[in-house]
Amino acid sequence: MSRIAVVGAGAWGTAIAITLGRRGGHTVSLWSHTKGLADIITRTRENARYLPGIPVPQSVQTTSDMQAALHRAEIVVTVVPSEHLRATLHLMAPHLTQRQVIVNATKGLEDGTYLRMTQVIGAVLAEHALPLPCCVLSGPSFAQEVAAGSPTAMTLASSTPDLAAYIRKEFVGPSLRVYTNDDVVGVEMGGALKNVIALASGVVTGLGLGHNSIAALVTRGNAEITRLAIANGGRRETLAGLAGLGDLVLTCTGALSRNRHVGIELGRGRKLQEILAAMRGKVAEGVRTTTAALGLANLCGVEMPITEQVAAVLAERLTPLDAMRELMARPGRDE
Repeated sequence: MSRIAVVGAGAWGTAIAITLGRRGGHTVSLWSHTKGLADIITRTRENARYLPGIPVPQSVQTTSDMQAALHRAEIVVTVVPSEHLRATLHLMAPHLTQRQVIVNATKGLEDGTYLRMTQVIGAVLAEHALPLPCCVLSGPSFAQEVAAGSPTAMTLASSTPDLAAYIRKEFVGPSLRVYTNDDVVGVEMGGALKNVIALASGVVTGLGLGHNSIAALVTRGNAEITRLAIANGGRRETLAGLAGLGDLVLTCTGALSRNRHVGIELGRGRKLQEILAAMRGKVAEGVRTTTAALGLANLCGVEMPITEQVAAVLAERLTPLDAMRELMARPGRDE
């Protein structure tokens, strides 16, 4: 029996724990940062706050005690919001061992440093003299559908093929297919930046501008993501795969997308803080990633016009309609 610790009991962390627990052959611990939520899941076998109606298998043990969660775990999956990853890693570090492997499932760029999540993990673990191997799980995956057992295909990225093969073997199951990739940068950039484009796609939907506009936005958004990924060492073909185009299409068009939801409400004229408050703690990563993406793009000399307009709308420097007009008024160019 493999022991896997999932750090983060939000929708995505719970969905991963449920999938691994349902697969069999694993003992899974799910860590929540609040004791109240951990106790509720333990008692009711359901995370009613994030995944109502979906049972949590008995093989999943929920706790708010980090030491207990990580004890004897061979694989540690990080699934906390990007803004909390650094602090959570410092909390984890005293209880990690040299024999463990980190699988990062958090999507985003760190605000201020512009670091990818594996870079944050590497930096924090280096401070604690813990050079643990780390890989990335990403791709088109709504937590609710994964937890419900809908067939899903994802990408696991690692610079070490043997590590990727080991994690894939532990994660695959009847409803989860995992492809491996050695382009960690491309996979992470695709997962982070698609949330920014999803905000823009939501704005287009909220403005009622139609399917043509969304198709153009998704296509040109993918071009932006690809440019920045390549500038940071990623590969173009990765952004045409599950972790790139696949995740982008899902997040820009699916009704379960939080980032698209925020964009829709912005397009309808609601204020950002009002929208986020109504989400009751659920995270739309694109809101924070937009600023970090622009900062990284400026460092790399990469043009990201859609991301610039999303940032202007989030900061209330432009109305959604004016931002769209500015995009349409840009000088013509070759594709």
